[in-house]
Amino acid sequence: MYEVVIRRREATDLDACVEALRAVHDADAYPLNWPTDPHRWLTPARLLRAWIAECPRGTIAGHVAVQRAPDATGNQMPSPGVELSRLYVTPAARRRSVATALLHRARSWAAEHRHQLTLNVTDDRRSAAVAFYEADGWRHSHTEDADWTTPDGTPVKLRHYVLGGEER
Repeated sequence: MYEVVIRRREATDLDACVEALRAVHDADAYPLNWPTDPHRWLTPARLLRAWIAECPRGTIAGHVAVQRAPDATGNQMPSPGVELSRLYVTPAARRRSVATALLHRARSWAAEHRHQLTLNVTDDRRSAAVAFYEADGWRHSHTEDADWTTPDGTPVKLRHYVLGGEER
């Protein structure tokens, strides 16, 4: 059994993170649309912090990021609003509590910095993600249309979550 090590992501980790992301995309279609520049997708302009999971040590098993949350107009919100993003675990590392360890690291960081943490997930084909977040104490706050579509042009619905909030 391998120990899961969570550490802050460094610039030198990006190539391996992209390789891991490709494995996730091929298995699960996450992200739904493969990014033109996956390195940039993993380092969005609103990025505050990112962590990786190694399992075994030296092998990227997963990734999570926290970024400033956009306001209703798409602009970044002033602190304390932050959004969990880019959470993924490679197929080879699943069932080892990697996602839980990454999620809890991000939650701890947000709490330490007194940020309210939110997240969103696409409403289609993501029942495992929805079940995972809801089992971890996240509450559905609302669903809305995304401003992007699937590769075939189908509209996307986003389920928004808050920690411990009431479902609407």
